[in-house]
Amino acid sequence: MKQKLNDYIKELEEKIEKKDIKKGLSKDVLTRIEFYQHERLVHLIVTVFAGISCILFLLGFLSFELIPLLLLFLITLCLFIPYIFYYYTLENGTQKLYDIYFKIKDTE
Repeated sequence: MKQKLNDYIKELEEKIEKKDIKKGLSKDVLTRIEFYQHERLVHLIVTVFAGISCILFLLGFLSFELIPLLLLFLITLCLFIPYIFYYYTLENGTQKLYDIYFKIKDTE
């Protein structure tokens, strides 16, 4: 998904640079934005859940000093960190699409 988003942004930026903006492109961009917003929402929910789980496992380990809780903390931490980076990419990519959409809308 990350690569698709970056490729689409590059494609749109090239069209804007070449002034190859056709009628209806803004609708296509708006549709894509809606898809990426949905993807962003799903990953926000997963990221928050992973973060809360990570904190709870850490607190559980600190309270009860059980090794399985430490292992669960480390596993969720290994999941949480990549989710943060992936969500960051989706968020910034969607924000770029907003800017591109308004540029296209202004030229149509």
